[in-house]
Amino acid sequence: MDLRIFTEPQQGATYDTLLTVAKATEDLGFDAFFRSDHYVKMGSVDGLPGPTDAWITLAGLARETKRIRLGTLMTAGTFRLPGVLAIQVAQVDQMSGGRIELGLGAGWFEEEHQAYGIPFPKERVARLEEQLAIVTGLWATDPGKTFDFHGTYYDLTDSPALPKPVQSRIPVLIGGHGATRTPRLAGQYADEFNMPFASIQDSERQFGRVRAAAEAAGRGTDALTYSNALVVCVGKDDAEVARRAAAIGREVDELRTNGLAGSPAEVVDKIGRYAEIGSRRVYLQLLDLSDLDHLELISSQVQSQLS
Repeated sequence: MDLRIFTEPQQGATYDTLLTVAKATEDLGFDAFFRSDHYVKMGSVDGLPGPTDAWITLAGLARETKRIRLGTLMTAGTFRLPGVLAIQVAQVDQMSGGRIELGLGAGWFEEEHQAYGIPFPKERVARLEEQLAIVTGLWATDPGKTFDFHGTYYDLTDSPALPKPVQSRIPVLIGGHGATRTPRLAGQYADEFNMPFASIQDSERQFGRVRAAAEAAGRGTDALTYSNALVVCVGKDDAEVARRAAAIGREVDELRTNGLAGSPAEVVDKIGRYAEIGSRRVYLQLLDLSDLDHLELISSQVQSQLS
């Protein structure tokens, strides 16, 4: 089971804070550092000092880390034109030496679009399908050849399809709870399907839909890696769990139900139950980025039991 650290910088984090957490992620043996792609805070936090851009952040981290993989859960398809996104991600992959992964979603948070003047079209999922075809098509085009795409929303003619990433194929992540379109897109385009903030039962049901969609697309039921994203709150004892829950404005009982909370043994047991239904990777949503002792505890007493 791979454990990856997943951050939500829109809630309030500087680049330096993210760099500190990313370096701790690497030093403590975690598999990857991922971040969200949002421009406006959510909930009652003040969000200061303001947002950081996902791909600018990852470009910086690509030069300041050596081993961990880096990526997004999920890049908002509404924020960037697909041709531009393909260039950005390929460049950051070059900067990292081939450690980048792209989580790409339709975009959903209308408030941030209004706040920064970003169009919020109704047909976001249909646009996402064309975006996936374009981004993956550009990367897959042989050097010296050109790429064309003529869709409903995007039109590319004689694209040189450059630059190329270091990796022969940058892993593409698709995720979500949708029962029909999401599995179909994942079955066709994804290397990994991520089920965010979902129960074991709901995850198993959605994994089954994606496996069926992958088989229908001619890829086979085991063509994808299946993963979960879950908030994490681990403590050596009940008092430490309660302190960490309070620091992120959550209740312990709710976290135990909806996330990974409790003692290291409790968390290892729950991760094991996700593994039983086919999950091979867990993105640990770390909400208190100042608590590096939390990361150390997860590394030494949770991750060590899963390797």
